[in-house]
Amino acid sequence: MTKAPISYLQELRRKIYVKAKAEPQWRFWGLYTHVCKTEVLIEAYTLAKQNNGAPGLDGVTFEEIEAKGLAAFIKALRADLQANTYKPAKARKVKIPKADGKRFRELSIPSIRDRIVQGAVKLILEPIFEADFQEGSYGYRPKRQAKDAIDRASQAIVKERKTRIIDLDISKFFDTVRHDFLLRKIALRVQDNEVMHLVKLILKSTGNQALPQGGPLSPLMSNVYLNDIDKMLEKAKQVTAREGKTNLEYVRWADDAVIMIDHFKRHELLVNLVMKRLREELDKLGLQMNEQKTKVVNLSDHNQSFAFLGFDFRMCASTKGGDPWLKKVPRRQAQVKLQQKLKAIFKAKRGRPIAEVIDIINPILQGWVNYFRIGNSYHCFKAVKDWTGKKVRRHIYRAKQKSGFGWKRWSKEQLHQYTGLYNDYQIRYSS
Repeated sequence: MTKAPISYLQELRRKIYVKAKAEPQWRFWGLYTHVCKTEVLIEAYTLAKQNNGAPGLDGVTFEEIEAKGLAAFIKALRADLQANTYKPAKARKVKIPKADGKRFRELSIPSIRDRIVQGAVKLILEPIFEADFQEGSYGYRPKRQAKDAIDRASQAIVKERKTRIIDLDISKFFDTVRHDFLLRKIALRVQDNEVMHLVKLILKSTGNQALPQGGPLSPLMSNVYLNDIDKMLEKAKQVTAREGKTNLEYVRWADDAVIMIDHFKRHELLVNLVMKRLREELDKLGLQMNEQKTKVVNLSDHNQSFAFLGFDFRMCASTKGGDPWLKKVPRRQAQVKLQQKLKAIFKAKRGRPIAEVIDIINPILQGWVNYFRIGNSYHCFKAVKDWTGKKVRRHIYRAKQKSGFGWKRWSKEQLHQYTGLYNDYQIRYSS
């Protein structure tokens, strides 16, 4: 069996990463040429289309671009980039509810054209900064998933007994990122005026401050901005280690981070020292700790818990007299948000054939369950399965202009067989 040939872009990214890893002080030049390459722009388009995002303020869709000719579209965009006449358009603003259902997060949805440019810049810059990122950083990085971050936190708590938790909340992170600080950090590794100018254009397209959420480049930029926090925690981890045993661990996902500290009483002081250092490093970045939401939790007290990446974490006493165990359950807000999303679909599709509804809700259910199936999600999954089944029954009978739910007509399993409704709620514990 022969291996598939390595593409130009794969080989380029590999070479950039190897160089960046071998020479931490090296500043890269000649990058803009690669950003403008047809192969890079096409790959950026492919990735943008895979995300199936909505159109930007200009209303142009992927279908329209391809109907008029993708090759011509890419050629025109490449010409603008090469002539340095490219300018990003205004992004479309969309407010989406946060987990609590009360507050909103504002997304900036760039046009597909601008998404391609951001994606191309990311493809070239990402391997440089990947070489600099720390082990405790997981959000929006290649080959790293939320499951891996949750596993790292779980291992530190259960196997290493780091049960003192600092649940860090950064106040309005994306709204307070300073462009001058970020550009300075990028310039430490990039000596290419055209790339720096392009990044500046992208940042300034949404104002003089803030990191817009919604474009392909923002996740990488957030990791670049917060890398100094990770470096500080790595150093603290090494400095406080004793006899080959670490007394501190951390996991960060974008602006969401948890720091886990050893359970022994003698390490209580370490909690205060880490909090002090966090405030100092955040201050250097022009950021602030949200003092109301940042919590210090002691999981040795089984009444205390913390939230991370959609799960509530809590230590529970063993019913068989063994060691306490870590319980990870989906947050109530996550279940409510899912049900609200599905409810809106059922409402919008009222009177339509159930097969049409199933085609829409099955991928949503599958994605949600796949994410949460690594936890202690049995009771939550049962509630979601029963609720969804009831909504499907009601939809079928409403379409027939009948009352009832068909309890006698179909058992739970028969309903799933009859409609093709998603039915894989098996738990797969990871740690």
